[in-house]
Parts: sequence; C-alpha cells; structure tokens
Amino acid sequence: MLYVPDGVPPIIKSTLARVERTLPQPGEILVRQGGRVEPDDVIARGVSASAPHMINLARALNLPPAQAMRAVVAPIGQPINAGAVLARRGGLFGRRVLSPVNGTLHAVDPATGYAFIVPEPRQITLTAGIRGIVMEVIDNRRIVIETPAAQLYGAGGFGNDCNGVTRLLTLDPGEPITEQMIDAQSMFAIIIGGSGISAAALRKAVEHQVRGVIIGSIAERELRAFFQWAKRVPWPIGVRNWQWSGNIAAPLTIVLTEGIGNAPMAAPLFDLLANNDRREVFIESNTSLRQPHRRPRVIIPLSRSSATSLEPPRPPLRIGALVRLLDHDHLGQTGSVRSLPALPQRLPSGVRTAAAEVVLNSGEAIWLPRSCVEVIA
Repeated sequence: MLYVPDGVPPIIKSTLARVERTLPQPGEILVRQGGRVEPDDVIARGVSASAPHMINLARALNLPPAQAMRAVVAPIGQPINAGAVLARRGGLFGRRVLSPVNGTLHAVDPATGYAFIVPEPRQITLTAGIRGIVMEVIDNRRIVIETPAAQLYGAGGFGNDCNGVTRLLTLDPGEPITEQMIDAQSMFAIIIGGSGISAAALRKAVEHQVRGVIIGSIAERELRAFFQWAKRVPWPIGVRNWQWSGNIAAPLTIVLTEGIGNAPMAAPLFDLLANNDRREVFIESNTSLRQPHRRPRVIIPLSRSSATSLEPPRPPLRIGALVRLLDHDHLGQTGSVRSLPALPQRLPSGVRTAAAEVVLNSGEAIWLPRSCVEVIA
C-alpha cells in the first residue's frame, strides 16, 4: 500500500479543478487574470539557475590545494566553455582539468583546492498545459488556472507534469500494455492500460515519443529494468523514513493508480478514463507520502460542470459505500461495505483494529482495516 486515504475519493466526475503552473523563480508573465488559455499557450518565461559545479582541482592535478589554485589558467569571474582548460599542471607527468559545463568560473578555494563553476542559466518557457481561465498571478512566478473537469487521483507517479490526448490501448482493467500495442499512432499521446507495462514496452513508448502512461501498477523488476536501477530502488522503506521518490529523471510520465506490483486498475477508474478516450488531459505527477501529502492527479477538462466548489467531496465511510481496496492482496479490486462495527475486530492476521466488512464483486466477504479501504462513492 502506498498511502493511507485522506478522504478525497480517487475519482471525481465533475468539479472545478485548479492547476498551479510555476516558474522556478520570478520571471515574465505573459497572461492576465481573467484571460482564457489553451494547453499549448505560452504563459510565462524565465530562467532556471543550476547548482554550482564543484571540481576538486587538488585531487585531479595531484597537487596541494594552494598549488592547485596557482595552476588555474581560466580567469576567475569570466565565462568558460564546456571542454575548455580550467587548470593545468606542467612537467613530465602533466595533467589538465577541463570545464564540464558552459558557465562562469566563480571562485577557487586555496584552502581546499576546489573550483566552483556556475552553469549558464537555462531559458524556460512555461505553457498552460490545460484549457481554462487564469484566476491568479502570484509574485510573477505562479499562475493559477481554473477549469471544469473530471479528476482521477493515482497512488504514485514518475516524471514531469505533462499534457496530451489519451489513447486507450486495452479494453479490460486487468490487461497489460504490450510492445505490440504501441505504434506511430501513440506519438505525443498519453496511453492508458490496465494491469501494467513491461520495461521493453516503456522503452518503445519513449522511442515513439509517448508523453505519458497511466496504468494500474507495474512490477518492481520492470521499473528496475527501465530506469536501470542496479541495486536499490530510490525509495527507502521503514517505519520512520518510508517515502516515495518519484522525483527522478524520466523520459516520460508514468502514473500508477494502484501501486507497485501486478494489480489491475480499479474498474471505476478505468471506466472514467475509457469514457474519456481521445480527450485532452493534464497530468500532475508529483507524489509525496510525507506532509503535505500529494498524489498524482489526472485532470480531464469538461465543457461545463455542475460543481461550484473548489473543495473536493469527502464521502464518509458508511454501510453500502462503494470502496476501493488498498491492501496488497486486493489492490485494484472494489467492493461494498457490509458492516462497520464500532469495536475493534480481530483480523486473520491476529491484529485487533477498527475494521470494515467488505463484499467483493465475486460475492466473497472479507474483513479489512479501515485504513485499507477508500470510498469511491
């Protein structure tokens, strides 16, 4: 299980969605409050400053720090190109150090022998990503866009925010995406599948310039193979430090609605996506399991909505409620609540806790901790 439900249902069929588009630092805002924007409209421009590069000249030249500073040939405070000679040691065993980036040689520390190069700032163009109305412009950096929409919340995500037109590749929430399903028609699309996707299929999606993938789950071995994680996965697991590290470099955006494993996508979520096939959507992929909690969000703009509140509904856990199951053995399944005893119940594991009795679609009744059920409706 990736998260404990916070009361917001995983699907909201009609609401007023707000999307905040943000520059890394204040820049030039190209839209006004009250203006209408389309997904590809450029709404702001700015620059992104990268962290300075630290280069250990003393080690690279095999010199004491003070001598390493005297070996610097590039002028301090002046621009330097990538590949240009930064420092040189003469003699029989001469060595040289090259600049790794275009930037400015900011300083050289004689006490440590480190050189600091500040990379050239990158020019950034920010698009709206979604159709809607500009509601706020904050500090020449943030633009808040509002639109009537349907929303779907996932369990975890990788990659950057993106937008594109959906393309449904499977007809069943338990069917995975295969390599053969991805072709030239998937270019620039956000493809939707059921139970998972292989590393080979993800690589083919990258080759065809697919912008995003929405699936129920993915096996850890496929994630390892795709991201080339040789040893540890980039999320520590433990009582004190369990966290999700979706903020890694990814060539496309991936949203998991259920979690890690081989679970199908919950049927109500799959149906919402299938009913909006070939529609423009926007994906916020950021995931945080620590406060403030944040789940990836898929926003499907609608022509109109009956909703008037920005606050998402929070249906209570009650008898008869349709719920999604979040425990590992039942990921991707749904059921209805049969009973909610006031007193703690002893579960098959032997643990006594607040529990709910849920009837699965198959007719089987099971007991689960209340933290393992999420109200859909």
